[in-house]
Amino acid sequence: MFVVTADQRASRADADRVPDLLRRHHDLPAVRGFERTAGDEVEAVFGDPATVASVVVDLVASGHWSVGIGVDDVEHPLPAQTRAGRGPAFEAARAAVETAKGRRVPLRVVGPSPWCVHAQTAACLLVDLIASRSEAGREAVALVAAGDSQAQAAEKLGITPQAMSLRLKAARWDLQPDSQTLVTELLRRCEEDR
Repeated sequence: MFVVTADQRASRADADRVPDLLRRHHDLPAVRGFERTAGDEVEAVFGDPATVASVVVDLVASGHWSVGIGVDDVEHPLPAQTRAGRGPAFEAARAAVETAKGRRVPLRVVGPSPWCVHAQTAACLLVDLIASRSEAGREAVALVAAGDSQAQAAEKLGITPQAMSLRLKAARWDLQPDSQTLVTELLRRCEEDR
């Protein structure tokens, strides 16, 4: 099981971002969806490593969240409220988010499997790739990721197809799908090898 704990960074100098996170991730396939646990912190329980990889990379790359992933068992039956959950995965997520705070890439994966450090490294590299994109690169990638062809995306942005190709190349878009798959596979191994 995967427990994800996210703590808003610099929350005293920023707006409360928890309501937006809860709205954006309300319909995720989760065992227990995101719920505010205390102040500016949220927690969720997932069974699917692909969902965890996608959500966590998105949260950390936004620059607004420190995130910990705990990979271990949870006590059953799980209570209806996420914040009432217990077990080693919850404890690991708490330790992970505390360790993540203050790191350049504020993401940590904690669990008994030696694969956790590999999943963490791959996820941090993917976050680094995404976070380093220019605004123009983010716009280009968002359109292509949503299903537009490069020509359609170029037209929407009012640029030539050649300029679109250069934006995607500079954004290193070609690396993202395989990197996302790698993070998912390593998280899967973390869970299987505990």
